[in-house]
Amino acid sequence: MPGSDGVVDGTDARLLRALSASPRATVLALAEATGLSRNTVQARLAALEARGVLGSFERRIDPAALGYPLAAFVQVRVTQRRLDAVAAALAAVPEVVEVLGTSGEMDLLVQVVARDADDLYRVAGALLAIDGVERTSTSLVMRRLVDHRLDPLLRRLAEDR
Repeated sequence: MPGSDGVVDGTDARLLRALSASPRATVLALAEATGLSRNTVQARLAALEARGVLGSFERRIDPAALGYPLAAFVQVRVTQRRLDAVAAALAAVPEVVEVLGTSGEMDLLVQVVARDADDLYRVAGALLAIDGVERTSTSLVMRRLVDHRLDPLLRRLAEDR
């Protein structure tokens, strides 16, 4: 089982790689793919879920397929005492797909999507109008060069441990 520090071990990494490759795989299929017993796979998946290692099973959907081909990152400076309220207000904006708290000059990094430049202007204005937002700076995504991925880390863990 994982180390006492709660970090994923090599066996968990192999299991997570198999799950990542086939998110709809059954426990039996994962057992076959990893060479583990069905009971081991089931126990490890339950433990990973209980520890919060496994997040949402929501499939990644391309926003462009929904009519939102434009992506941007908006850096946001907030009044610190309003941070929770700002986060809640951002969560209520449908075009906001992710919000990260950051260190440095700005407090939040907000990923947004939009239908076109005019729509992005509207979305950015809506963010700036949130009570507690002091300043924003918007950067347009020109091209995605590396998609979100964890497999290289999982591969390293599976091989190293």
